[in-house]
Amino acid sequence: MISRRTFSKAVLAGVATSLFASRSAAAADKPVAARNVVFVHGLFADGSCWSDVIARLQVKGLNATSVQNPLTTLPEAVASAQRVLARQEGPTVLVGHSFGGMIVTEAGMHPNVSALVYVAARAPDANEDYAALAKTYPTPPASAGILFDGDEGRLGEEAFLRDFAGDLPEARARVLYATQQPFNKALLAGKVSQAAWRSKPSFYAVSTEDRTINPDLQRFMAKRMGAKTIEVAASHLSLISRPDDIAGLILEAAGQAA
Repeated sequence: MISRRTFSKAVLAGVATSLFASRSAAAADKPVAARNVVFVHGLFADGSCWSDVIARLQVKGLNATSVQNPLTTLPEAVASAQRVLARQEGPTVLVGHSFGGMIVTEAGMHPNVSALVYVAARAPDANEDYAALAKTYPTPPASAGILFDGDEGRLGEEAFLRDFAGDLPEARARVLYATQQPFNKALLAGKVSQAAWRSKPSFYAVSTEDRTINPDLQRFMAKRMGAKTIEVAASHLSLISRPDDIAGLILEAAGQAA
């Protein structure tokens, strides 16, 4: 007898298959040359988490800006990214990590955005219940480590070190743990109203050792959007443990050779 989870995944796969052909052409379009890159961080982090990638792009002459995501509600987070995008002059690559993918998917409709890059990130479709989608895959270990103080959430130390930043030196991971920004429960309830990946060139970096977002879920989302995809042997924080790989993918999205 087929299980509910197996049936749900089969249905999703069938629906997604009908989308792959229409998306692959758009994703395969060569992105226009861009001199700007805007970064959006996810939960349990702040804008400084992109520092190692930013340094590699700056030496290539790109103008990089990291958004300080308020982590309050999805509309407020999208508005924060859009304000930064509005300040860019010319084509801009928009990059999101983890929950930041939700913001990138909506804010990526901004006319300045020339391409999207998802780094171990959520990539929902318009009006999709991401939590329901994620439940069709095995629950990643980090989920059990989320702690709430009222409406404010954060990741506990053990889960942060083991499941979020598992391939970083412990000293570096502890600094990141100490600087994580709490998020509001209301943030998790948001749904995107538009999916920019349906109309703009998209790129995805899958973290194969991810214990925060299931790697197979990442592969599903990347394939569904027809993204140019790379797989990186890294934890959820590939942007820190494998910055050369992530910077290389962003350079490709910006129409530049790494």
